[in-house]
Amino acid sequence: MKSILENRPELAKRVNEVAEVAGYLWQKGWAERNGGNITINITDVVDDEIRNMKSISEVTQIGKPLPHLKGCYFFCKGTNRRMRDLARWPMENASVIRILDDCASYVIIADNPVKPTSELPSHLSMHNYQIGIGSGYKAALHTHPIDLIAMTHNPAFLEKDKLTYLLWSMIPETRAFCPKGLGIIPYKMPSSMELADATVEMLKDYDVVMWEKHGVCSVSENIMEAFDMVDTLSKSAQIYLTAKSMGFEPEGTSMKDMEALKVAFNLPK
Repeated sequence: MKSILENRPELAKRVNEVAEVAGYLWQKGWAERNGGNITINITDVVDDEIRNMKSISEVTQIGKPLPHLKGCYFFCKGTNRRMRDLARWPMENASVIRILDDCASYVIIADNPVKPTSELPSHLSMHNYQIGIGSGYKAALHTHPIDLIAMTHNPAFLEKDKLTYLLWSMIPETRAFCPKGLGIIPYKMPSSMELADATVEMLKDYDVVMWEKHGVCSVSENIMEAFDMVDTLSKSAQIYLTAKSMGFEPEGTSMKDMEALKVAFNLPK
């Protein structure tokens, strides 16, 4: 069967980027079994032939209307599919979906009827919000970084912006490349609309959101940038935890120096 990627180099490039990031997630130990999800908005590279493709699945409800997604197309990792398999065979472990005109349901159009991630309501809610504010962000990533999840098991780190300032202080790159910091959502049922709504609310102030005792979500213009923000935060967490394992509390960058970084890089508050 002809793949939707044939003779579409830009679409193939984006799918290959997803596959590359999926491999990194597995190598880092952030994607046990089928853990983690990736979705990218590919609407801007969809042509008339794709728009006329017939559904290869039944209509599936999202859970609520998402008005900014009408007629949008997404490449989505499949539910119960492994990241390590997505890295090797992306079109066999993911699918392309079309959001229908009711903005509350979707169908699969290519390549295979692989049911999208169980976290699709959260992912599509994030995409709907980004389109609504005109951000230009097209990628959403959910993964399970060991160090960051471990830190959410300490109630002291769940206070607003406590982890943000701690992780910023570990290495200057974190302040520069994750300038909005890390928002934290108290534990909610995975795959629920409640979690989806809370994630969207948190994205008003952050680009990276922590689901307590579960994982991290990040959004950016492409999947590599979304991965890089989580990778940077994880490096800071590792520095902190390594210092603690050596028996001391790391001093961290001072607030004065962090303010200087903010000015130097013209970063948001």
